Amino acid sequence: MKVLEIQGGHELSGTIRISGAKNSSVALIPAAILADDDVTICNVPEVTDTDALSEILEFLGASVRRASESIVISPKTIQNKEIPKELSKKLRASYYFMGALLGKYKHVEMYFPGGCSIGARPINLHLKGFELLGATIDINDDRYVVDAKDLKGANIYLDFASVGATINIMLAAVKARGTSIIDNAAKEPEIVNVATFLNNMGAKITGAGTSRIKIVGVNKLHGCFHEVIPDRIEAGTYTIIGALIGKYLKIDNIIPEHIESLTSKLIEMGVELEIGDDYLLVNKPSKYNPVEVQTQVFPGFPTDLQQPFMVLTTKCNGKSKVEETIYENRFMHVPYLNKMGANITIKDRVATIKGPTELIGSEVEATDLRAGASLVVAGLGAKGKTIIHNVEHILRGYENIIEKLTDVGAKITIKEI
Repeated sequence: MKVLEIQGGHELSGTIRISGAKNSSVALIPAAILADDDVTICNVPEVTDTDALSEILEFLGASVRRASESIVISPKTIQNKEIPKELSKKLRASYYFMGALLGKYKHVEMYFPGGCSIGARPINLHLKGFELLGATIDINDDRYVVDAKDLKGANIYLDFASVGATINIMLAAVKARGTSIIDNAAKEPEIVNVATFLNNMGAKITGAGTSRIKIVGVNKLHGCFHEVIPDRIEAGTYTIIGALIGKYLKIDNIIPEHIESLTSKLIEMGVELEIGDDYLLVNKPSKYNPVEVQTQVFPGFPTDLQQPFMVLTTKCNGKSKVEETIYENRFMHVPYLNKMGANITIKDRVATIKGPTELIGSEVEATDLRAGASLVVAGLGAKGKTIIHNVEHILRGYENIIEKLTDVGAKITIKEI
């Protein structure tokens, strides 16, 4: 078992280069199944989630070749067979194989996906979309069989602007007969990235990034070359770290518009930011103003940054509030922050943080990916040594996190115990 050991209190300066978006890559890799020829995806982060998806592709018979930051996928030799539980449960994004296999072969058999336990995340919206396209669904415990004699374009309204459902329905609809409309579609940049990828393969998708996406079905999709966008959640996490202990810390290779909801809150807090075309410079301020944050779908404040951001609110002079509207179990990091010296109380889905408080290094546990990230932020800003257990959660989403932080002055190591 691995742990992260952090010696806190060290000022960070230099440059952190942001990797490709995990949340985009985990959809692009299954989507490659839809092509008839080789697909090259570059700027793919080397994290355990992308490794797990490559493993599923290889199980299905695809050729997967990794070269530096690129991945080359040849789907020509795929056999459409049941994806076993031990593979699908490794990550939630395995559910994108549902849409991709259904779209190409009109049939898929797999088990319910895994992932972080941050609340109820049913896939009923995905299944509703598949059914409206003409599929039948048989569920036996955690095993799903989705089958369609034919897929026909449909008008699909999402009760919630779900990123996963929007992408999965796009994957299923892209080769359906006729035209499909997704209303109340999610608008996240990752959806635009996936739609661009599919269009590069010959799909006809318009409206990605708006609440209405139109998909005109095509008969064939060819291979292509595609680049993953920078990871806005990784960029946001390191920006938060810079706001806590940075001195002219440069966060490079970003799309600033993708993290405006965060940077506007940091400016409100009093954090010094210089925002360029594809970078930002961040400085720790002398004092922090209290703020109130409510998580929302894009372009609102990301739920994936709520946990790391809460660490920063412990330094604010006064009372801050963080409301989580997306997932009901996304405060599992709070007991560990309180153990480190924070003063956080929770009522319903609102966390109230009274500050400023000094954080003291402690032994803590990453309960999920972004909770783990929050504990890394806390450990870096704390006095003394912090040991984080269940580090595997963190490695799912942050490429080369040890090296990136070490290069700018952090004292952080990974150890086997």
